[in-house]
Amino acid sequence: MRDPADASRIAVERRRARAAVKNSIARGERDPLSVARFAWDNIDSAEAGLRITEYLGAMPGVGAIKVPRILEAVDISSRKRLGALGRHQRERLTAWLVARGATGKTRPTRGRLIVVAGPTAVGKGTVVARIRDKHPDVRFSVSATTRAPRPGETEGVHYFFVSDDEFDRVVAAHQMLEWAVVHGQNRYGTPRAPIVEALERGDSIILEIDIQGARQVKAAMPEAILVFLLPPSWEELVRRLESRGTEDSAEQARRLETARTELAAQDEFDETIVNDDVDRAAEAVVHLMTNH
Repeated sequence: MRDPADASRIAVERRRARAAVKNSIARGERDPLSVARFAWDNIDSAEAGLRITEYLGAMPGVGAIKVPRILEAVDISSRKRLGALGRHQRERLTAWLVARGATGKTRPTRGRLIVVAGPTAVGKGTVVARIRDKHPDVRFSVSATTRAPRPGETEGVHYFFVSDDEFDRVVAAHQMLEWAVVHGQNRYGTPRAPIVEALERGDSIILEIDIQGARQVKAAMPEAILVFLLPPSWEELVRRLESRGTEDSAEQARRLETARTELAAQDEFDETIVNDDVDRAAEAVVHLMTNH
């Protein structure tokens, strides 16, 4: 019997390999037809394991609305994997790709900065955690902070831990996209350089932040896509805050008053996503990285 830990590790490795293939298509590093032909010649490959919906959705200019139409046109089930297509299905898909002109390598385009914000207790952290779990290839911004590392935190993974003097220097050099003092003590900010470098390489990146920070990022980088997470209802937001059990009643009241003000800011954002289902909300955010 296979060790469950080994099975889990293998599953994660396979997801990462498939995600890398999708990214290479989205960035124009590999043309879709060559990926398909490789899948058909190597049935145990990550390429072959791609669901046909994932494969089509990774192509620039093909969004969630277009995928079902394409599948209907080429008469392929959405449940199929690329490597499992029959001969006639391969021929129809090849013809569609050739007609679309998806046979030549294109130059990587600039990546997208997706900024996720929303009111307190809406579940930003939960949605981002789900993206990390389901899409290990997705890149996230790493904030800088003047506080000391907590047990288990890793430099450059959880935060960049810097001194007050270093934080001052970066702010003075205008190398923070945004920053703020949190709880009147430590400072947190988003370094500009790592994000700019990632975007210029063609990598898209997700930044989870508060609403004030999102405004600062938009002012510094107008091309950023601001995403506002909404609760299904005000009552559900209250329930989520109360069920956390991390604040007393006075703090809950203060946070809910702040949430009313924050909800009024949703019209400033480019996209709104209702967090009524964590998986659906997470996929909607990831979708914006290649389709907008």
